[in-house]
This record gives sequence, structure tokens and C-alpha cells, in this order.
Amino acid sequence: MTLALVFPGQGAQTIGMGRDLAEAYPEARAVFEEVDEALGEALSALIWDGSAEELTLTANAQPALMATSLAAFRALEAEGFGWDRAEMAAGHSLGEYSALAASGALGIADAARLLRLRGRAMQDAVPVGEGAMAALLGLDLEAARRVADEAAGDRVCEAANDNDPGQVVISGHRDAVERAVEIAKEAGAKRAVLLPVSAPFHCALMAPAADAMRDALAQVDIHAPAVPIVANVTAAPVSDPGEIRELLVRQVTGAVRWRESIAAMVAAGVDETWEVGAGKALSGMIRRIDKSVTTRQVGTRDDVRATIG
Repeated sequence: MTLALVFPGQGAQTIGMGRDLAEAYPEARAVFEEVDEALGEALSALIWDGSAEELTLTANAQPALMATSLAAFRALEAEGFGWDRAEMAAGHSLGEYSALAASGALGIADAARLLRLRGRAMQDAVPVGEGAMAALLGLDLEAARRVADEAAGDRVCEAANDNDPGQVVISGHRDAVERAVEIAKEAGAKRAVLLPVSAPFHCALMAPAADAMRDALAQVDIHAPAVPIVANVTAAPVSDPGEIRELLVRQVTGAVRWRESIAAMVAAGVDETWEVGAGKALSGMIRRIDKSVTTRQVGTRDDVRATIG
């Protein structure tokens, strides 16, 4: 088996995630402590005992999901995992920061602070209520782009996430996205639904957030990762720190090319993925992209022990 690690994005968060890892592994607990210290607050208390509504806020969900992924990764390491066992890694949107932190390209504290800033900047880029996102199910990328273009007019409406062959998420001005939902239904989409998100991520409306991230990323050290990271915006492996920095800026307004990223991994010989962190959404997408890939979720103490054992 040729292995790649993948790291989940926003939407995977749940209250209590990572608690059993922190209780079982000092290395996992240390991740949550480092994130709490970096942010100057007890984010771990929110993750384990807070309200789902507060955890779902973008500025909280992004560092929280990274912390949980890194806790699961440190638990894997404690059980004997090493990067010599994997060929590459990738993460979905904010998960790219988790992949970079796990691979040694970013420090955990830097990743936490960057994601807190990223979440706030993305939220602040568009006034609440003016943007929206919608999932188009049963349309491929080209069909979704045609729908978005027809709906846009003089507004922004773009394909934001190409998740798998039958799931594309669009993003932009609310009125344009709402038009796109109706057009998609007429175009044969199985379902077209607005998503419960607070901002229109991964589209041109996020330009102010991209500017904020450019400034912030210029202040942090980025190193070559232990394995190549398949970048969201290019669907190609990257190892050069300067290129990583630029692609993280582009990622804010650019589409998440997840379907192509997994296809690139498979073309490079990957036939097994471990989804490190909360949830199992990526594993479902991967199976829909290529049924030949073996998937595994690694988000709990029992998952870690079953995976390494």
C-alpha cells in the first residue's frame, strides 16, 4: 500500500472531539495546550465542553479542527508512525494548514494563530447576509461552472469546492447563489441547497481576507515539509516554502480542487488514505472519486490503536 494522509476542513467539528486522545496520549494533550497558549484562551475547553454554536464560528472552528488533527497525528507518532510510511499529504481548505503543521512545514502555534486570523478575516470580508454558499449535487464541475456563470450576471458566483464527481460547492453574493440553486435544479441537479455558513468562502469576495493572510504569512517561518503537500489551488504537490506561502494566500479566494488533488495522488501511486482528525467526510469523497483507494479514519484513541496495531 502507498499511503497519503488527508486532513479535514470546516464542517467536521463536533463538541468533544479529541478529548479521548488528550486523555490517552500526553503528546496529544500537549497539542491542545500549545494551541490554548498561542491563542491566549482555553480553546480546548470550548472544544470539549462548549456550545456547538460557538464552536461552529469560523474563527473557532478553524484552529479547533487543526488542533484535533494534530492531536490525532501526535498520537499516531506516539504509537510508532513516521513519515517514512507516507508518500504525501493534503488537507481540505483549512486542513491544508493541518497537513503543513503535521509535516513540519509550520509550527503548531503559528498554524493556530494563522487560522484564528484566517477565520476572522474571512468572516469580516463580506457583511453578514450578503454572501452565501450552496452545494450542487449531481452536477460535475463544468456543469456547475455553467450554472454559476449564468446566475452571476454582474455579481460574484463561482465554483468554490470541487469535492467529488457529483458534488460542487458554489460561493458568492447571496442573490446570485440563490439564482444558481434554481438554475441548477432546472439543469438536472439531484439537489441544490444553500449551506449553513456565515460567509462566502473561496471566491473573489474573499480578496480582503487574502490580503490579510499575505501580511500574516510573511511574518511566519515555513519550512520544507517532510513529504510533498498536494495544494488545494493547484492540485499538485508542493515542497518549496516560498511556493507554499504564496499558495496559502491564493487559497483564500481560489477553489478547493479536491477531486483533482485525489486524482493526482492516485496517479502518483497512492492507494490508501488516512483521514487524520474529526469526521469522515473526506473518506466519503475519496471513495466517490476513486473506489480503488482504501480509506481509514483516524480521529479517536481507538482509531489510532486500530490503525497502527
